[in-house]
Amino acid sequence: MKKHYRKENDCLNCGCELQGKFCYHCGQENLQMKESFGHMMNHAISDYFHFDDQFFSTIKPLFFKPGFLSTEYLAGRRIRYLHPVKMYIFISLIYFLLLFQPVSEPAKANNTDGKKETKKTLTAQKKKLDSVINDPNTPAFGKDIANDAKTHIDANVAKGDTDIDESDNIVNEDNRGYRIPGTTRDTTYAQYLADQQKRPASERNGFFVRMINKKAIDYRQKYGSRTKEVFFEQFKHNIPKMMFLMLPLCALIFLVTFWSNKKYYVEHLIYTFHLHCFIFLFLAIIMLIELITPASWAGLTDWLTIIATGVIIWYLYKSMRVFYKRNPFRTITKMIGSALMYTVVFSFCIAIVFLVTALLL
Repeated sequence: MKKHYRKENDCLNCGCELQGKFCYHCGQENLQMKESFGHMMNHAISDYFHFDDQFFSTIKPLFFKPGFLSTEYLAGRRIRYLHPVKMYIFISLIYFLLLFQPVSEPAKANNTDGKKETKKTLTAQKKKLDSVINDPNTPAFGKDIANDAKTHIDANVAKGDTDIDESDNIVNEDNRGYRIPGTTRDTTYAQYLADQQKRPASERNGFFVRMINKKAIDYRQKYGSRTKEVFFEQFKHNIPKMMFLMLPLCALIFLVTFWSNKKYYVEHLIYTFHLHCFIFLFLAIIMLIELITPASWAGLTDWLTIIATGVIIWYLYKSMRVFYKRNPFRTITKMIGSALMYTVVFSFCIAIVFLVTALLL
């Protein structure tokens, strides 16, 4: 369908004088304002297929010409290919949707996760809380928590909420909820503080450990037996964010590794985006193959893992050879060095994400 262009030569968007059908300043096409529905749809479809054409023009060299796209982009030949950042966002979305199954909204533990306590047990807990409150070494925030817990116990006693047998207080780990390894076994923070006060000052936990234990107890009270599930669901949601932040760090690794190439940091960053686009898209295809294959083909997964590992190693080597123009021996040594640094940085980032998830959940 033929487009209808304006006769005037001023850009309606920025006001610049036009010397063709497109504004040299902002790029807007000099189309008629009052276009028909057909013209509007034609324009939209043309834009869509322009993106579609860019996508397929990008995917072919991305897969079969390692390092070629990065070289083309930095040489200025960019219009026929997708922008590296846009492509990464699109491909990573597909990859992480396949990698992580959709999860339901975290639900709080129901009443079956907890047990009512007998009057004898509540009295014993009140004595522990009194020892915490009266201890001059207890910090002010600890006394406030202990007072709140004591008030809660008094309220339960006043309501007569103590009508089960003493044996019901002996609950296993599943009833209390998942306990994060290394954290306290106490079911309330007040109990934990009381236990800490019994220990010599040199054996008491520091502020950071107390904070971790408080969060662990909060998880078990809030989510009960679903604590582990909820935690790792949230942890998985944070991985894509971490991987996006890993890209600048990966580019920094390449900058250090190939320092003698005298490339700018942004050049390494472009290469990093293209490299991760290939890895994510290739692994997404592998996962799709695993999903559509029959369950009886049990050995296929192992073979696909071996093939994927080999292909990614080959691609990394080949793309480095093309982009950094090193001989085979130097490329291999640089590849091994950058892989080791990447492993260290990746492990550190995983630990940070794990900690942040634990603190913010």
